[in-house]
Amino acid sequence: MSMSEMASVNAIRILAADAIQKANSGHPGLPLGSAPMAYTLWARHLKHDPKAPQWVDRDRFILSGGHGSMLLYALLHLFGYGLTVEDLRNFRQDGSLTPGHPEYGHTVGVEATTGPLGAGMGMAVGMAMAEAHLAAVFNQPGYPVVDHYTFVLGGDGCLMEGISSEAFSLAGTLGLSKLIVLYDSNGISIEGGTELAFTENVEARMAAFGFQTLMVEDGNDLAAIDAAIAAAKEDTTRPSFITVKTQIGYGCPAKQGKASAHGEPLGEENVRALRETLGWRSEEPFAVPEEVYRHYEKLARRGMEDHAAWQKMFAEYQKQFPEMKKLWDTYHAEPDAAALLNDDEFWSYEDKPQATRSLSGIMLNRLKDRVPQLFGGSADLAPSNKTAMKGAGDFSRKNYGGRNLHFGVRELAMGAMVNGIALHGGLRPYAGTFFVFSDYMKPMIRLAALMKLPVTYVFTHDSIGVGEDGPTHEPVEQLAMLRATPNLHVFRPADATETAAGWYLAMSSKTTPTALVLSRQNLPQLSGSSREALKGGYVVSSSVKKLPDGILLASGSEVSLAIEAQTLLRADGIDVRVVSMPSMDLFENQNDTYKEEILPHNVRARVAVEAAAGFGWERYVGLDGAVVAMTGFGASAPGEQLFKKFGFTGDKVAEAMKKILRD
Repeated sequence: MSMSEMASVNAIRILAADAIQKANSGHPGLPLGSAPMAYTLWARHLKHDPKAPQWVDRDRFILSGGHGSMLLYALLHLFGYGLTVEDLRNFRQDGSLTPGHPEYGHTVGVEATTGPLGAGMGMAVGMAMAEAHLAAVFNQPGYPVVDHYTFVLGGDGCLMEGISSEAFSLAGTLGLSKLIVLYDSNGISIEGGTELAFTENVEARMAAFGFQTLMVEDGNDLAAIDAAIAAAKEDTTRPSFITVKTQIGYGCPAKQGKASAHGEPLGEENVRALRETLGWRSEEPFAVPEEVYRHYEKLARRGMEDHAAWQKMFAEYQKQFPEMKKLWDTYHAEPDAAALLNDDEFWSYEDKPQATRSLSGIMLNRLKDRVPQLFGGSADLAPSNKTAMKGAGDFSRKNYGGRNLHFGVRELAMGAMVNGIALHGGLRPYAGTFFVFSDYMKPMIRLAALMKLPVTYVFTHDSIGVGEDGPTHEPVEQLAMLRATPNLHVFRPADATETAAGWYLAMSSKTTPTALVLSRQNLPQLSGSSREALKGGYVVSSSVKKLPDGILLASGSEVSLAIEAQTLLRADGIDVRVVSMPSMDLFENQNDTYKEEILPHNVRARVAVEAAAGFGWERYVGLDGAVVAMTGFGASAPGEQLFKKFGFTGDKVAEAMKKILRD
């Protein structure tokens, strides 16, 4: 290691320690221990241009151990991504560009929001999948316009989390050789040494998954780290896993190698000791020698040169392959929402009872040619979820050009991988499973909403209508759970028109993921359904009078049930309207005039019906209303019997309205 490189590595450590000390909050252990490997990667291997952070063929770097965020912020500052010393001084402060954990879309150069351990590992696999697919679609002989690596750095916690095993199992199966994992192996967890709960042979596990495994015994040996990354790149058939033995809190005598280095400031005295141990000349916080900045500027210029060379190649590519350039532009643009909205064929349907999962499959296959960047699949449930794109091929190590993904029974990792695909850019990902298993996906759905990624979730078998499989497979509380998630469109359609509206919503969304919640059982086509469903709630069956005696509200399979109750009530001289509410969050986004038009405040007799937990409907039925909903977990019997058993019949709904009007 040269003197300039040693100083450059230590600059990362000092900036991290100073920022954490000033904030009196943060995690110094990872930045101090991992600085040499991060420097080696960024300085000698990572293809990136600080002046063009969105360059499509850049290498991706994810800090899966997001608690060590000052490692990343220090790198971004030193390489000239625009983070200033003042930004570092404001680490973890309100409104700063340096929040406690890296946030995608908030800080330039941050490729993914990380913090929940292991999530970055799954997202990295998704990014590598996207790179492999786009390379298969667009690369031509002599023109590797998509040719980059995905690097992810994480520690023991990331490897303990089950999501990493799920994701790496698939990465090995797929032979994603452009994926390189850097394992910060320091043997320390928050509660003490990793021997308390983590004694497995990690390298043997990764080899079993199909990874090339490499070992660096000294985490301060830049030459060994450099050689390991080079060896990883040379393997073109397997992803690579590099174990780097580090010491948490390196350089701080009182903290080095101890659990106390993980998640608290070093303390002013220890920061001074760190400077002395590292031979850092300046005692002034955040002061970095000018020669270190010049060294980083020189490194950054290499990336700019790489970018310029790629631009030259891409310009020639456009001339040689104009049709591919046209397709490239389509892939890297938002779907044409206006064309889809006015596409009568897309909105057409057969007037016969069909399950909304089947209708969704029809819509998806209509979209596959209209939106060629659609890329997705299911957690081993495609025949049930209806998520297969016909004739689009299967994505595999033998055919990266296939568009149908087979995630295997890995719902949590699937959620992370589609996030990674969306983050990579150039593709529009979707993922499918049974609605009840959205429980497994929830943390990654939350991250998608937080990162504002327009991912689509196809959740089928949406209620007690699942039937004989019983309560383990009958979702009850999941609708309320997802509806409570900020920036997530939850859309439960009642028929073909509403299902098409749901897919249109998903394709037109730019900053919000969409959960399509779909039935297993057949549902009738409703004469009153319309594209007004895109407003979240609308009158699907009107009352005779302008101001009805009451209002029935429902979503999905229960809308037809509410219309049945409306007919029964009308026979008894009670005039009600039926409001279909496929999406509460979309309805809440409407203006007050529209909401008053649909739900007049002076019509207080209201009944909501949904074959799920009733939580959340109170805002629409008010103190005077009622909710016909599930209060338990369902049972194992044919779906039609269960609807009767739990009170989801026209008679029961009509009786609930009569009771309100009597009282």
